[in-house]
Amino acid sequence: MSPRFRLSHFSLAFIATLCAPALLADTLERERDTVPIEATDLPVDGTSQALELEETHVLGTAAEELKQAPGVSIITAEDIKKRPPSNDLSDIIRREPGVNLTGNSSSGSRGNNRQIDLRGMGPENTLILIDGKPSTSRNAVRYGWSGDRDTRGETNWVPAEEVERIEILRGPAAARYGSGAMGGVINIITKRPTDQLHGSLTTYISLPEDDAEGTSKRTNFNLSGPLSDSLAFRVYGGLNKTDADDATINQAQQANADGLVAGREGVRNKDVNGLLSWQFSPEQTLDLEASYSRQGNIFAGDTMLNGGGAFVDSLVGKETSVIQRSSFSATHRGEFDWGSTLASLSHDLTRNERLNEGLAGSGEGAPSANAGRFESRLRNTRASAEINLPLNFGTEQVLTLGSEYLYESMNDAGSLRSQSYDPGTGGVPNISGFNRNSSKTTASSYALFAEDNIEVGSNTIITPGLRFDDHQKYGGNWSPSLNASHQLTDELSLKGGIARAYKTPNLYQSNPNYLLYSRGNGCNAGEANLGGCYLVGNPDLKPEISVNKEIGLAFDKGSWRTSATYFRNDYKNKINASNTAAFRMSNGRRVLEWENSGPALVQGIEGNLFMRLRDDLDWNTNLTYMIDSKDKDTGEPLSIIPKYTLNTTLDWQATDKLSFQVSGTYYGKQQAPTLNSRSVTSYDRTAQQDVDPYGLVGLSSGYEFNEHLSVRLGINNLLDKRLYRKGNAEDAGAQTYNEPGRTYFASVTASF
Repeated sequence: MSPRFRLSHFSLAFIATLCAPALLADTLERERDTVPIEATDLPVDGTSQALELEETHVLGTAAEELKQAPGVSIITAEDIKKRPPSNDLSDIIRREPGVNLTGNSSSGSRGNNRQIDLRGMGPENTLILIDGKPSTSRNAVRYGWSGDRDTRGETNWVPAEEVERIEILRGPAAARYGSGAMGGVINIITKRPTDQLHGSLTTYISLPEDDAEGTSKRTNFNLSGPLSDSLAFRVYGGLNKTDADDATINQAQQANADGLVAGREGVRNKDVNGLLSWQFSPEQTLDLEASYSRQGNIFAGDTMLNGGGAFVDSLVGKETSVIQRSSFSATHRGEFDWGSTLASLSHDLTRNERLNEGLAGSGEGAPSANAGRFESRLRNTRASAEINLPLNFGTEQVLTLGSEYLYESMNDAGSLRSQSYDPGTGGVPNISGFNRNSSKTTASSYALFAEDNIEVGSNTIITPGLRFDDHQKYGGNWSPSLNASHQLTDELSLKGGIARAYKTPNLYQSNPNYLLYSRGNGCNAGEANLGGCYLVGNPDLKPEISVNKEIGLAFDKGSWRTSATYFRNDYKNKINASNTAAFRMSNGRRVLEWENSGPALVQGIEGNLFMRLRDDLDWNTNLTYMIDSKDKDTGEPLSIIPKYTLNTTLDWQATDKLSFQVSGTYYGKQQAPTLNSRSVTSYDRTAQQDVDPYGLVGLSSGYEFNEHLSVRLGINNLLDKRLYRKGNAEDAGAQTYNEPGRTYFASVTASF
C-alpha cells in the first residue's frame, strides 16, 4: 500500500466505527423523522414526559423500542421550565420513579455531595450521557477507602434552560450502554439549532428563608439559526453561582462535638458551548461541537472525616478545588433508502485542580497545609457509530450492528504523589508492585454490538441484543439482553426484559501505585494492630456484574393511565476495600487490597398513575418501593435510600398564558447502617439513627406575557421541613445530609 494511505491506530478506530453502537440522543432525532410523535401523548408509565411510538406500520430501531420499556421516563424542557432546578439538574431528575439522591458510599462521608442513584445501585453505577456521549469527569476525583469521592457528579455540566429533554433508562434497557450502566442511564439532550434565527436570555434566583442557607443565581443565553441553506449553528453559555451554607449551620444538631460538620458546599459554574451542523447532502449531516465548563467550589469546611483543624477552618468561603471539562466531538448522521448510519468521534479532557489532600490517618481527605496544590488530568477518547438495517425475513425487523473504541488516560500526581506513608519511619513501605514515582495510568477497550428489533405478529415485539467488550486489563465480557412487549388487549400491555450488565474497576481501584494508610482505627479490629494498615490498588480485580430483570403491566384508557413494574438486580463481584490483610510486611504493618466481594440483591416495585381530570388539569403520580438493597453477606444496605418514595404533581393550565403547579414528595424511612466495614465492628447503638419519613411540597405559577417574555415564580419546601447533617455514619447513622428549608424562586426568560 502506498504510504499516503497508511492510517494510525486512532484513524483505524474511527473508520471501524462505521458499525458501532447507537448513541441514544442521535437516534431519537431520526425517530422524529420516521415515527411521528404527538406532543399530547403520555407514556404508559404515567409520566407526562415520556415518548410513545405512535401506532404505525414503521418499526423503530431497538434503541427506539427500548425507550418504551417499563423502566424508562423522560423529562421535557417544559417540565424543567415549570419546576426549574436551583443549579443542578439532579434537583428535578430525583422526582422520577426509581431515582434518589445519595452520597457515594454508605459511610456518610461527603454526605452533602448527593448524586443520582438509580434503583439503589449507587451513583457509581449510574452512567451519565450528554447528547448520547458519556460524561465521566468525576473519575478524575480521588476514590476514597470507603468509596467516597469529593464530587458533585455529572449532572451540572449543562445549564437547565439548554436542555431539550432528559431520558432516564433503568434496568435492562440501560445495559446496552456498556460499563457503568448497571443501575441505569441518564441522557441529557441539549437543544438543536433552529431553522430561523432565535435567541433567549434567562435569569433565575432562589432565596432561602433561612439566611444560613446558600442563595442561587444564574444567567444563561442561547443563540441559534441558519448560516446558509445547509449550515446552522447553536451557541449557549451561562454563569451560575450557589453560595455555601454557613459554616455553623449544623452545629446545634450534630451528634459529635469533636469536629464541626459542614453544610452544603457552594459552586460557581461557567459554561460555553458551540455547535455547527452541516447538511452537505439531503441524506447526510455532520455536527462539529466544542464545549468548556468550569466548576469552582465555595468551601464549606467539609472533609472526609469531618476534621482538619485551623488550616481547614481558614479555607471556609474560599475556592479550594476547580474542575474544568473540555469536550470536542464530530458526529455524522446518514439517512438512506436502505437504512441509517451514525458515526461519532469525541475527546474529553477533565482537569481537577485542588489543594492536596492527606492520604493517611485522621487527615485523609482533608486539605493539607504544607502539601500545595495539584492537578489531575483525565483524558477520554471515544470512537463510536452504528448501522441500522430494516429487514424482512418473514417478519418486519430492524437490525443494528456497531462497535466502540475507548482510550482512557489519567495522571494524578496528587493522589499518587511521593509522601510519608509511614509516620513511624517517615518512609514509603516496600510493597511489591508499588512505584512511588508513577502517577499515570491508562486503559483501552473496544466493543462489538448487535441487536434486533423484531415484530412477531401484530401484538408482540422482541428485542434481543448482544454486546462484547474487550478490555486491555480485564479481557472479554459478554452482555446478552432480551426485551419484549406484548399487547394483551387494546388497553393492556405486558413488557419486560433481562440483561447482564457490568462495570470495570476504576482507575484508582486497579492501580497498584495508589496507596492509602490507616494508623489503626480504619483497620480490622479483629487483627493484631502493629502500626496500622495499608490499602493498595489491585490489578487483578474482576469487573462487577449484575443481572437485571424487570416485568411490568400497563393499562391505558387514554384520559388515565397506570402501570406497575417489578425489578430485580442480582449483583456480584462488587469491589470494596478488603478488611483482611493480604500479607504483612517485616515491621508488622498489614497490607490490604481492593477485592471483589460477595453477592448483593436489589429489588423493588415502581408504580405510576396519570389522570387527565379536565382538559386543563392533569394529575401525575409515581411510587417507588424498595424491597431490598443489601449486601447478602453482611445484610448492610448498598445505598442509604428511602424505603419508599412518592412523587405527585398537579398541573393546571388556567388560561393560555397562566399556569399553576402543585408538587409533593414523601420519603419513607431511611435506615441507618449497622456495620463499619473497615473495622468489622458494629456501630454504637446510639449512632444508628434513622431518617424518619418526611415530605416536601412545592408551588409555582407561570405567566407568558407574549411569545417573547415569560416569568415563573414559586416556593420550594412550602412547609419548611428541614434536615440537618449530624455527622458520618459512625456518629449519625443515616442523618448525613442537609435538606434545605423554605425557598422562594423567580425565573424570567426573554427571547426573540
